[in-house]
Amino acid sequence: MLKKVLIANRGEIAVRVIRTCRELGVATVAVYSELDRDALHVRLADEAYALGGQTAAESYLNTEAILDVIERSGADAVHPGYGFFSENTDFARAITERGVTFIGPPPEAIEVMGDKISARHAAERAGVSGVPGRTEVLTSPDEVVAFGDEFGWPVAIKAAYGGGGRGMKVVAGPDDATEALESAMRESLSYFGRDECYVERYLAWPRHVEMQVICDTHGNALWLGERDCSAQRRHQKLVEESPAPNFPDEVRVAMGEASVKVARACGYVNAGTVEFLYQDGEFFFLEMNTRLQVEHPVTELVTGLDLVEWQLRVASGEPLGFTQEQVQRNGHAIEVRINAENPAGGAFTPSPGTITRMAAPGGPGVRLDAGYESGDTVSQFYDNLVAKLIVWGHDREAARRRMLRAIDETIVEGVATTLPADVAILSHPDFVSGEHSTNWVEQTLDLSGVTADSSPAAPVPADGGGAEPRVLRDVTAEVDGRRYQVKLWVPDLGDAVAVSAASAGAGRGAGPKRPKAAAAGAGSGTVAVPMQGTIVKVLVAEGDTVEVGQTVCVLEAMKMENNVNAEKAGTVKEVHVAPGDSVGPGDVIAVIE
Repeated sequence: MLKKVLIANRGEIAVRVIRTCRELGVATVAVYSELDRDALHVRLADEAYALGGQTAAESYLNTEAILDVIERSGADAVHPGYGFFSENTDFARAITERGVTFIGPPPEAIEVMGDKISARHAAERAGVSGVPGRTEVLTSPDEVVAFGDEFGWPVAIKAAYGGGGRGMKVVAGPDDATEALESAMRESLSYFGRDECYVERYLAWPRHVEMQVICDTHGNALWLGERDCSAQRRHQKLVEESPAPNFPDEVRVAMGEASVKVARACGYVNAGTVEFLYQDGEFFFLEMNTRLQVEHPVTELVTGLDLVEWQLRVASGEPLGFTQEQVQRNGHAIEVRINAENPAGGAFTPSPGTITRMAAPGGPGVRLDAGYESGDTVSQFYDNLVAKLIVWGHDREAARRRMLRAIDETIVEGVATTLPADVAILSHPDFVSGEHSTNWVEQTLDLSGVTADSSPAAPVPADGGGAEPRVLRDVTAEVDGRRYQVKLWVPDLGDAVAVSAASAGAGRGAGPKRPKAAAAGAGSGTVAVPMQGTIVKVLVAEGDTVEVGQTVCVLEAMKMENNVNAEKAGTVKEVHVAPGDSVGPGDVIAVIE
């Protein structure tokens, strides 16, 4: 078994890996950015090292910084989690070339499957058909237009080196091709460190069904079961379940066998997911995610397997301890993602901020995988996944009802979350009957009455007197970049002062001061941003004429691009921002008269 694992990630997946490592007696090393100095994964790991920087590019996508920590910590393995470098061939190769174990597939398999274009070729060679698409990297919007004119609109632009819906844009027609390609490339570069994209046909009403596979170094390759991930917004999953509803067993077996063929075709080792689109009884290869998936817990609950444990065992050279015939799937599991987003009206607006209170549900068959606790801050610079709530029931209806009960017990205050939207999804007759699709949330589900409360919990009153002049506190210190937790007697400044200082330090970065928007109704000439983020594109200039609903700027928050639109037609009188500026909630970016 491996001795010491560095987790090159953050949030709930880092916490998830740390916990299994601890159960197996494997030491863990956390890495962190400046903003994650006191994050939960840092607090739980045996050792923690600073990467420096705030953004992902400065920290979790800084290869040299991570390699330096591997050297200094003596880690003999690296678990990449998901996102960041989890599907980056160069990173995996840099790890293995140093004699360190990469807990994932060989770099060569990532090279084939991590590039969605070559993955299509590999699947076709294995006899598994994919959605019709272009098999070259896009170099111009004209290529998108040509593909759409040939195969029909809409089409989908996708990140060649990504997944999870990041860098994916649906293009309705030729006029949208240029902006969609630019946006997809920006998101892809921000999230995966590469901006190559490709285009494929966009199916009108498919279900997203994926198959979990695991392969060892002894020639064993198994499929463990499928997950239906059709409840999505912005092409990112909200609710996942296993087994898929209304899914014939003969299709399940055929999809499982096809997944194993795809895995063998690229020499795959470790846990991976082969994704398909399922429509009208047929399934089409979509891509292979050469990593652990966010939704892996639903497979764990129905199979009884710890997938992270088997990732570690396979990476240590152990054979799988079971055969295809011995894989058992019992009951039904459902997962909902708790993202820091406000789903009110179907907007799903990012909601960064400090979690003032967080309480987990309990009871039988309930599991919460969280990357945050009360007092932790959800930053605009990273993905907004706060936690995953997973339940198991003896059948789908029992699991659905248990999930609704568990959501009702879950408390997250200080940031808005997607939980109200999850309730709307789980309660809708279409979901109950299993008749939803990947387009259902955005095209059919009515979220106009959904509200998400982000109000903080009541503050704790300050102690009025009798405090000692000095108090013993746990203090975080860094020595040569390594994090230590020590106890020190320090001046007692009061909790309120400490919280105020922490909040100020977690605020938006330095930048020009902008006025805050006063309360205004629809049709206001003041254009303000609804959240903290970074301006990536300004689409108007002073003197321009704009219409109602026209995009004024593009704001990136939590790795998602958001259009900020004009609520009033008129002439742009003032523009207060430029690309690269950091803004906070309510900052006025433009004035229209």
